[in-house]
Amino acid sequence: MDPTCQRETAYRCHHVHSVTQSFPSRALSFVEDSTQERRLSRVNGAECESAHSNSRKNLHISARLMEEFLELAKENTDKDLETCGILGAFLDKDILYVTTLIIPQQESTSDSCSAKNEEEVFAIQHKHSLIPVGWIHTHPSQSCFMSSIDLHTQYSYQVLEPEAFAIVMAPTDASRSYGIFRLSEPGGMNVLRECRETGFHTHRETADGAPIYEHCANVYTNSNLRFEVFDLRQ
Repeated sequence: MDPTCQRETAYRCHHVHSVTQSFPSRALSFVEDSTQERRLSRVNGAECESAHSNSRKNLHISARLMEEFLELAKENTDKDLETCGILGAFLDKDILYVTTLIIPQQESTSDSCSAKNEEEVFAIQHKHSLIPVGWIHTHPSQSCFMSSIDLHTQYSYQVLEPEAFAIVMAPTDASRSYGIFRLSEPGGMNVLRECRETGFHTHRETADGAPIYEHCANVYTNSNLRFEVFDLRQ
């Protein structure tokens, strides 16, 4: 289908725009006071900064959003099925605020998840002027890491939006229940750019020997953030 037709079709899907969850209240502003440092926390594991981290915009996300996603994924998690969602943000004073979680219709297995009817997601992003800054998914029975399929998915986000990140929720991993990752630059991005394999596979080492992916050093949890959830599975 022609991309223009896809967009027009998506914008006619008015039923996908109903908000199914809103936290803490629809009456509150998106960001009450993002300058209160005491309400900001750098995400776990983000101590290792790359040489490019200082040139990237900071991102703020609500820890409650991650908890809510895990709750919405519980039915799949109990069946050992992955669940995925897409994160939307707006830019204000050079900071990206994640204010929207979109859970698309999807197909899942124990170690993979793919979105369906993505035009519904594009319609919400267009209507609310959201920047697609990343994605979130569960590892229902695995540890907290990025699989080869995850890396290719992350590449598709990061090649379009340099600040894009991936959240892995691993409720059964006793050592790390979640991680926020991105491909390293330039090493990891170059490896994924040149890789033509599909499915689960190994990747070559980066040219400089650095890891293919890394913890995000520019993502902070912000307890002030209001966010909305669109669950398109319903």
